[in-house]
Amino acid sequence: MASFGLGGLNASSRRKSVQSRNAAVERRNLITVCRFSVKTLIDRSCFETIDDSSPEFNNFAAILEQILSHRLKGQISWFGYESPRSFWDYIKVACRKVSHNCICSIENMENVSSSRAKGRAWIRVALMEKHLSEYISTALRDFKTTRRFYEDGAIVMGEEANMLAGMLLGLNAIDFSFCLKGEGLDGNYPAVIDYTPYLKFTQSSDSISSDEEELRTLGSTGSESSTPENIGPPFFMDENSWYNKCKRVEQKYHLTLEQKGYLEELVRLREAKLAESITQNKLLRQKIEAMDVAHKMEKEQLEYIIVELQDQLKSFHSLDQLSADVSLSQTSLDPSHSQDGDGKQDELNLHSEGKEDTPSLLGLCGSLTSVASYKSLTSLKSSEYLASPTTEMTSPGLTPS
Repeated sequence: MASFGLGGLNASSRRKSVQSRNAAVERRNLITVCRFSVKTLIDRSCFETIDDSSPEFNNFAAILEQILSHRLKGQISWFGYESPRSFWDYIKVACRKVSHNCICSIENMENVSSSRAKGRAWIRVALMEKHLSEYISTALRDFKTTRRFYEDGAIVMGEEANMLAGMLLGLNAIDFSFCLKGEGLDGNYPAVIDYTPYLKFTQSSDSISSDEEELRTLGSTGSESSTPENIGPPFFMDENSWYNKCKRVEQKYHLTLEQKGYLEELVRLREAKLAESITQNKLLRQKIEAMDVAHKMEKEQLEYIIVELQDQLKSFHSLDQLSADVSLSQTSLDPSHSQDGDGKQDELNLHSEGKEDTPSLLGLCGSLTSVASYKSLTSLKSSEYLASPTTEMTSPGLTPS
């Protein structure tokens, strides 16, 4: 019984180790094939536009779909049954935080009904928007949602997920063109990966490197004792193959030269904009300094005016006080003013009724509020320069004949 128990434990442990090894190999294979497909897409994009008819893209889309569907949990129904689930159910929940995301537009597509077809449409739209790496990175950072949708051992739950986001970043340099109404969005069949381009290598006339160079590289890295002479006979090519190879190299050279010119022109434009910004910054600084100086001068002038107005106000207060003191002193020095005030007022009224005012009289009288005019009027009345109504009536020259 003891030996049977030990054998059962050994069998179960062996089974777990085999399962873990298979899961690790599966994850590594998918990540490696994904890296190869990304490199193939980048190389192919240098010479032609990538669309739905490109076999390199179709293979990449199948690989990415397999990665996102790796160990995806099923959906539990009301009756306890587990129904299959697509990776689109995970993407539309985990990528809601991406700014200007395409989740709602894909959900509202009329010709895309199944969940798998929506996931394939999302891959194409994200590639055209150059945001596929951003979507994947945002979804992987939401570890709580990822844990809810995937089982242990999934690619998105392991260390390979960070490698996946880094690999997809290189696809932002490619301009994709897709039709979202084609047969590629059909979700009735699963995606199948074609491993043939990555397992079998065929020397073509379009390839720059030759088998001889690759074998020489492998021989030099394999062992120190291996030399190029031990490789074997050289690889011969005909004239047409050499011509096609030179033509392809020339095309790559022209493409690189055009990219170099574009980058140089872009750098020149950036430098010109930078110089213009520096000049504008200097002008603005000068204007600010001039405005500060003018503000300081205006402030000093206003302060000087305020001080001067305060001095004038103080002088006006002193003059008012002095005039009040002078009027009080004049009133105290003239006691008859209060006694004969009524009689003199009556005489002035009679005089004004009997004779019109003349400019000389107005000039002599002046303002009654001033002290000088009051003194002149008093002296005139005391000297009897102003004739009274009684003397005018009794004068001999005015008697009737």
